[in-house]
Amino acid sequence: MQKNVLNTDLTGKVAVITGAGGVLCSAFAKTLARAGAKVALLDLNEEAAGAYAAEIEAEGGIAKAYKCNVLEKETCYAVADQVEKDLGPCDILVNGAGGNNPKATTDKEYFEMGDIDADTKSFFDLDAGGVGFVFNLNFLGTLLPTQAFARQMVGREGCNIINISSMNAFTPLTKIPAYSGAKAAISNFTQWLAVHFSKVGIRVNAIAPGFFSTKQNAALLFNEDGTPTPRTGKILAATPMGRFGESEELDGSLLFLVNNEAAGFITGVVLPVDGGFSAYSGV
Repeated sequence: MQKNVLNTDLTGKVAVITGAGGVLCSAFAKTLARAGAKVALLDLNEEAAGAYAAEIEAEGGIAKAYKCNVLEKETCYAVADQVEKDLGPCDILVNGAGGNNPKATTDKEYFEMGDIDADTKSFFDLDAGGVGFVFNLNFLGTLLPTQAFARQMVGREGCNIINISSMNAFTPLTKIPAYSGAKAAISNFTQWLAVHFSKVGIRVNAIAPGFFSTKQNAALLFNEDGTPTPRTGKILAATPMGRFGESEELDGSLLFLVNNEAAGFITGVVLPVDGGFSAYSGV
């Protein structure tokens, strides 16, 4: 097993990660497993989650993959019951499932006269179904798993819920109004949950990643010849540290927030991991 960067000991704990078939959330699963937790990897794509679970087991960890649609309450409850039978009651829930949809994205950053009739997707062409899907996937996709797994946490000291917010929650990014609004809702919901569960042993916090370069978004950030796209140029110009984050640079934040000795009096915070993006005014 690789080094645990904060020496956070999660031995005997059960950690559940939604969206665990993706790049960042699978990394969260590996990080928690290396700290000693038994890990449940939930994803609609069970095959992808299973591949990452196998990697964790190959390192000597305990992991199991589960097919889960985070937009179906009954499914979330059924998976929660199965996880409890297989691994034990949930101590740590990482709500990582989320995403955007092209139908909720404009083609251009700024509206210009003539765009309504042009062959371009403007604000006026945003699809209600696409917008609804983005809000549901991000907000309901956090609320429903929390309902399912927090049942196993209430009244047990030292439990943690970690939501995944975004830079969009601080200042909306151009082109993606639905995703920006949905992540703002996640930050607000994190604070609400932190207050709601404060008397029953559950701390609730969120991580707000800045811009990370992964295989999933490489085509959006770099041209085929490896040169940065115009949007990448803007991102890096607005990031004081002048680079993208690496997935392992989220490890410390996650391990800190779930460490009940180091962060036992921290609840309701949204922690930016962004190279200074949220602090920079551009001037």
